[in-house]
Amino acid sequence: MVKIGIVGAAGYSGVELIKLLLAHPEAEIVKLFGHSTVGSRIDQVHSSLRGMISLEIEGFNKDALAGLDLVFVALPSGQSMQVISEAYQTNVKIIDLGGDFRLSNVTDYAKYYKHDHMAINLLGEAVYGLSEWNETNIANAKLIANPGCYPTSVLLPLIPLLKNKVIDSDFINIVSYSGTSGAGKTLAQNMLYSEVNESVRAYKVGNHQHIPEIKQYLDKFSGSTTQFSFIPHLLPATRGIYTTIHSKINSGTTEADIKKVFENAYSDKPFIRLIAPEIPELKDIHHTNFCDISWKLVGNDTLVTFSTIDNLVKGAAGQAIQNMNIMFGFEQTEGLLKCFKNHTLSVK
Repeated sequence: MVKIGIVGAAGYSGVELIKLLLAHPEAEIVKLFGHSTVGSRIDQVHSSLRGMISLEIEGFNKDALAGLDLVFVALPSGQSMQVISEAYQTNVKIIDLGGDFRLSNVTDYAKYYKHDHMAINLLGEAVYGLSEWNETNIANAKLIANPGCYPTSVLLPLIPLLKNKVIDSDFINIVSYSGTSGAGKTLAQNMLYSEVNESVRAYKVGNHQHIPEIKQYLDKFSGSTTQFSFIPHLLPATRGIYTTIHSKINSGTTEADIKKVFENAYSDKPFIRLIAPEIPELKDIHHTNFCDISWKLVGNDTLVTFSTIDNLVKGAAGQAIQNMNIMFGFEQTEGLLKCFKNHTLSVK
């Protein structure tokens, strides 16, 4: 049984972690840490947890990690560095759901996250937790940098295409749409219901903090040098990410070639569903750890690729637990997909 602590337990990702871990047969939630909610029970802060868990939320300190095997850190970027620096001095393993340890370039970090990095010594220790593409390194890691939600939705469809040189790495146009929970619980006027309802808007055009993350890991896992545009949009919905990618295919590529590339990459990956020729919908991935991928050739040289994920599950808590499973030698589906052992996912 893996004994677990969660820092930032009362946030959206923290609560999602709690709900998923309560169903995990090999996990025991022992400690919950917070800041403004210290002294309250988690089921007082989130009444949906009544009758499920009633731990009191504590203030974080390194000594409180004694006896734990793993700590999840679900804090906004910039707030996790001190916590992780202290936790790293203990024997506990760490999965960071924030963005503080995803980038290797501290200049990029300062530019896109708007503050300096205060734990540079740990950047070389962090392993990027893209479960489907970094399993061996994840299994041996002490510190995991869980991928961002947008990058997860972009990297999973693009890496196989670039790795197999199906598309032109110099022309990639990415448009993504996210539910409002991706912004966290911080109060902001432009996130009020009356501001987002019945509307869609682009934001952080050209300076979103996930741009360097997408670039770094597209290049790393595909072996390409990529050029792309990335335009995120806010949807009037709570959860989900919908990504549409336009790229130029290399001469002679057919839909059969594309299908083979995806099947070769993902036929044994339990949380990737290849659904072409269907076009994915957000409602089909809500509250799941799946990434649905589809594609369509348009004209003679344009490939349109689609992906959908739940930003709070595959884009945060679910992928973090998938990484926990890899770290501790469990089936990747443990606690996330109980039915997987009893059926085979078909590819059309």
